[in-house]
Order: sequence, then C-alpha cells, then structure tokens
Amino acid sequence: MNLPNKLSIARVIMTPVFLAAFFINFKGHWLAAFALFAIASITDILDGQIARRKGIVTPFGKFLDPLADKVLVSSALIAFVSLGLANPLVALIVVVRDYLISAVRLLAVSSDGKVIAANIWGKIKTSLSMVFISTVLLALHFAENMGEEAIELVVRCSNWAMWLLAAITALSGVVYMVQNKEILEELK
Repeated sequence: MNLPNKLSIARVIMTPVFLAAFFINFKGHWLAAFALFAIASITDILDGQIARRKGIVTPFGKFLDPLADKVLVSSALIAFVSLGLANPLVALIVVVRDYLISAVRLLAVSSDGKVIAANIWGKIKTSLSMVFISTVLLALHFAENMGEEAIELVVRCSNWAMWLLAAITALSGVVYMVQNKEILEELK
C-alpha cells in the first residue's frame, strides 16, 4: 500500500480519537479535538499532493480519499449537532449528499470500471468543511475561559457557518450529479 493511501486510512482511524477528545470533558479537550481534526485534515492535503507528485494515483486512492473525508467530516458534524453547534438538517444535507455521491461512484465502478475522482466543487466543500469545523473547535477552546456569552457567540457563529456549508454542499451535489448524468441515465 502506498503512502497516500496510508494517510487516507490514518484519517479514518483518527476520527474516533478526535471524537473522544470532542466528547470527553477534560482540561484542554477542545484544543485536543482541534489538533486531532486539523492533523487529520492535513493528511487530506498531503495524500493528494504526494500521489500526484510521485505519480502513484490509484483507483483505490481515488475512492478511499473522498471516503475518508466523508467519515471525518460527517462524524464531526454529527458531534456538532449533539452540542447544538449545527442544526440536524445541516448534517442531514451533508450526509445525504455524500451518500448520493458515493452511490454514483459505486455505480460507475460496477458498470464500467470507471473511478470518478472528486471534482473542484467537492474539494471546495471538503476544504470549507475542514476549515469551518477547525475554526469552531479552536474558538470553543478560547471561549471556554471567557464565559457563557463567549460560548453562546461561538454556537451562533458555528450555526451560521454550518448553514453556509450546507448550501455549498447542496450546490456541489447538484453540480456532481449534472456532470455525471450519463451514469444516472444508464439506470433507466
């Protein structure tokens, strides 16, 4: 297995560790959750760069990389919902879009062996997800020592950011479906 694929697998493995830091209340848990999420997010940047630079892009990597992103981001959004940092509808939009895209990818592979890589809109959605989630986690770390009003401000800002993310996610899903409509038409 090549290094980029190992980095994608590491992102999946880091997800429950991130969630533990998110939910277990200890001094500095928001900072720990931020660090773990940020490191996992950085592996997303690294795996693609390394694969392209070394010419080791594989069909497995094209499938695994976006899947690892979905596991990390969806887990974080569901955790956010549990603490009121995101509306459940936001998480639903992101998760449903991701399942639909994964289904289209599976259909493409099963019908003609075609592996569909993430498009620019999917990459923008993933990047913004990781930036927004990281920012909220870091803001929670600082707000924790500033009092209830600071935490309430972070919660409000988080919810606004997550709604923006939901809109971008929905747009990226529509673009993806339009770009791959021939795969969907084969099902008729």
